[in-house]
Amino acid sequence: MPRVAVQDSSRVSLRIRPEDKALLVRAVSYTHMDLTSFVLQNALQAAKAVIAEAELIALSEQDSLRVLDVLEDPPPPNARLLAAAHALPLMP
Repeated sequence: MPRVAVQDSSRVSLRIRPEDKALLVRAVSYTHMDLTSFVLQNALQAAKAVIAEAELIALSEQDSLRVLDVLEDPPPPNARLLAAAHALPLMP
């Protein structure tokens, strides 16, 4: 998952072209919101959509059945998996 540095502040500043701001203000005039709420609500919806798309794993029906088969009847561990397990520290 990508990580982005976030400053410890709740303020966000944007540079915006006058015509873009005018468009936003015009859209806001049709809602019962202020500009900040309008921009934030729509930006959050867009952010959630981007995250959902990026983190979604789509499988074909054949792949889904294969995953279920492996979960129900897992293959025996191979040498690399056993070596990795033995390299882990023991938990108390």
